[in-house]
Amino acid sequence: QRWARHWLDVARYADTKGYVFTEEHRYPYAYTYRDYVIEAFNQDKPYDRFLLEQIAADQLTDLSETRAELAALGYLTVGRRFLNRREDIIDDRIDVVTRGLMALTVTCARCHDHKYDPVPTADYYSLFGVFNSCEEPGDLPIIGTPKSRTEYEKFLKDLAEKEKVVSDYEAKTLGEIQAKLRAEVGSYLVLVIEPKAADPGAAAKALITGEPRTPVVERWKRYLETRKDPNDRIFGAWNQLSGKPDAEFPAALQDWLAKTAEGDAAAAVHPQVRQAIAEANPKTRLELATTYGKLLSGVETQWRTLLGEKADATALADGAAEELRQVLYADGAPTNIKTEEANRVYLRNERDKHRQLVKDVEAVKVNSAGAPPRAMVLNDKARPEDPRILIRGNVGRPGDVVPRRFLEVLSGKDRQPFAKGSGRLELAQAIVAPTNPLTPRVIVNRVWQHHFGEGLVRTPGDFGIRGEVPTHPELLDHLATRFLQNGWSIKSLHRWIMNSATYAQASLDRPEARKIDPENRLLWKMPRLRLELEALRDSWLAAAGRLDLSVGGRPFDSISDPNATRRTVYGFVNRNDLPGVFRSFDFADVDVSMAERPETTVPQQALFAMNSPFVIEQARQLATRVQSVPDVDDATRVSLLYRRALSREPTSEEREQALNFLQQSPHTGQLTNWDKLAQILLLTNEFAFAD
Repeated sequence: QRWARHWLDVARYADTKGYVFTEEHRYPYAYTYRDYVIEAFNQDKPYDRFLLEQIAADQLTDLSETRAELAALGYLTVGRRFLNRREDIIDDRIDVVTRGLMALTVTCARCHDHKYDPVPTADYYSLFGVFNSCEEPGDLPIIGTPKSRTEYEKFLKDLAEKEKVVSDYEAKTLGEIQAKLRAEVGSYLVLVIEPKAADPGAAAKALITGEPRTPVVERWKRYLETRKDPNDRIFGAWNQLSGKPDAEFPAALQDWLAKTAEGDAAAAVHPQVRQAIAEANPKTRLELATTYGKLLSGVETQWRTLLGEKADATALADGAAEELRQVLYADGAPTNIKTEEANRVYLRNERDKHRQLVKDVEAVKVNSAGAPPRAMVLNDKARPEDPRILIRGNVGRPGDVVPRRFLEVLSGKDRQPFAKGSGRLELAQAIVAPTNPLTPRVIVNRVWQHHFGEGLVRTPGDFGIRGEVPTHPELLDHLATRFLQNGWSIKSLHRWIMNSATYAQASLDRPEARKIDPENRLLWKMPRLRLELEALRDSWLAAAGRLDLSVGGRPFDSISDPNATRRTVYGFVNRNDLPGVFRSFDFADVDVSMAERPETTVPQQALFAMNSPFVIEQARQLATRVQSVPDVDDATRVSLLYRRALSREPTSEEREQALNFLQQSPHTGQLTNWDKLAQILLLTNEFAFAD
């Protein structure tokens, strides 16, 4: 679980999306990725397979029966959402793959060729095309079953209720929108002719009540384009007259009326259309639109009247009137909006209400203990596309088309374009190919870094020109080669390192060595390493005898809650509002892939340990454990306290000081002297640092 947390830094893991505002900000199923990573490290899943699953698990054919490996795709999907700007989301995914797995800063080539490393802009957009050819499905695949049948049934019931509220709102609102659009059709036709009309409703003599729906105007424009024939029975007059300047309009109208007065020309025109135009005698294009609007809304009134008398009616009895009704009701008609299209024509208040109802549905998935686990997957689009280079990164300046393929610096000039779907599987295979020198060296370096505080390469996120050269290049090569030869086993890598004489060194200072190598780059002693936040908090709980060892599941709310006893890795990580304790103790930046955390020593760390109700509660529990041991004296209890807190016996001086402290009169407050002594030990550097 601790090593999984190191990987989650690389994966920029969090349980929320960032500042999205208009949608549910939490990821309901981010925890399934976290649990996948923990399980993969526990099973010692071969690292090459581990990477394949995180980039293209959906395209592997040898998944388990439950397809639990699909959760691995959270590596790509748990990142920040950037207010839904797709280009930024894809940029984030390119970064987490290239810098996270190969320590290459490829995203520097988004706007121009990389200034230092051999990564041209074309290679960036080759990878851009891979991820632009993928999409997240609306319905995520289930990869397991809830533990409690009762909770699962309650989840289904609550979810069905919330989804029904959404569907009822959609049906009701869509019905109201369609009725309004059909009644106000003349106003929308006016806007087709004159989009910038200062008062289109007044011009059409059929006021739009409220804000016009711009997408509906566009629907009318597209619809009229499909009926562009000048001899169209209904829109022939529109096609011949609506483009005339107002000064020429009356003469053009009279000419049209004369041509369609009799014979074949009259038969080719819808009779009610010609009659309405002749009676209205419009003087301008806008009045022509009003005439069409009155005619079509009149037919709509007839239809509503008929439905009131005969609810199962399917058509108007008058064939000519029915032909006009189809302009409003036929498939593809501008006012016949499908449920899945409704959100595009909502006004702001309707859209906000709909979003809130959808968020209520998502909240059930987030909060219900009975929600089955789902995988945050990516799917390939039906038609993958080769991208265009965006000049200077500007979406408004598309350049040349480039194929989807791997980086030239790692695969040579003769590399072939990806041919299987988006290319994600081929990308993953190229990353873990034995011929790729970076992938094994990067992970070996990071494992070394977490054992020794610094990597053999001290810029673990940048193996490029600007990165540092290895302190021990032959050792790095040796470990990487052995890592490959032993099946990409992370646990074997740990054993090689931890069984070495270098790892077994003491952390005692050697002045003669410090003069030669003050930064300990040659590893002449074992560096003292401070526990990171998760290990420190878990150690406090373990010393108090309260650490919950259960594995996996949904995150708990607050790691500062005195009653929260689960491992810190299962705490809720809020990308929108990272709690102060996370920031004080150098937690990873969850917006980007982090190869290493910052390490600071600031007053807030000591102040938290001195004043936090969480730490105080662990001190109380530790003191209670010691005091509850029967038939022993205080000196023995002091020894037990040291063993449980610091894993050693106290020195004679420490024992004497502790006994003297315990015999003093307690200060005012709720803590006993035993509580205070326990807290003192939990606050020591010896507790927080590993020698």
